[in-house]
Amino acid sequence: MKLREEMLATIQQMCRDNLVLGTWGNVSVRDGENHFLITPSGMEYSQLTAEDLVRMDFAGSADGRWKPSSEWRLHAALFQGREDIGAIVHTHSVHATAFAVARLPVPAVVEDLVQVAGGSVDVAAYTMPGTEELAQNALQALGSKSAVLLASHGLVGVAPTLPEALKVCQIVEKTAQAALLARLLGPVHELSDEDISAMRSFYLTSYGPEKREEEKE
Repeated sequence: MKLREEMLATIQQMCRDNLVLGTWGNVSVRDGENHFLITPSGMEYSQLTAEDLVRMDFAGSADGRWKPSSEWRLHAALFQGREDIGAIVHTHSVHATAFAVARLPVPAVVEDLVQVAGGSVDVAAYTMPGTEELAQNALQALGSKSAVLLASHGLVGVAPTLPEALKVCQIVEKTAQAALLARLLGPVHELSDEDISAMRSFYLTSYGPEKREEEKE
């Protein structure tokens, strides 16, 4: 039940942050070696309960009262393609989607983006939603990063945990907005590959709270 409650909390925060509208977007979390939980198809987020979430395997066999999200193939492909992925958040936030519509990457222009995402957020080649082709295009464009844009569609953030996957989407959306505003002022300057690599490595290995060892007397 804990995973289901975490999913509901993530969905509610997505709505508060205006990362989704209506019933679009979806969330999933790995549940065991060969299964995952995913939001149901076409249900209002404000009405979802823990029992409404669908448990399914990577081949598409589902348990629950409702049909899984039509994008379940995308989630299954990402879980299968990257063992480090424990959770996936798919949003339709306005500024990130603007880059997806233009089919341009969100540039690596701020430090928090490159730390959490691993660099610029690239665009997967366009194909129809809900298809296996979309799933494979997204996996290829994602590479080893934590976020990918779906052309003319939206944003996908991945991470080991739901809070981290949501944070990826929040930071990508903030960066997309900042990049669009910065272009009104003049050229946008991307960070160097060396700086991106150093900041990503620091984030993955050293960032965050950690209890300091007490100094010996």
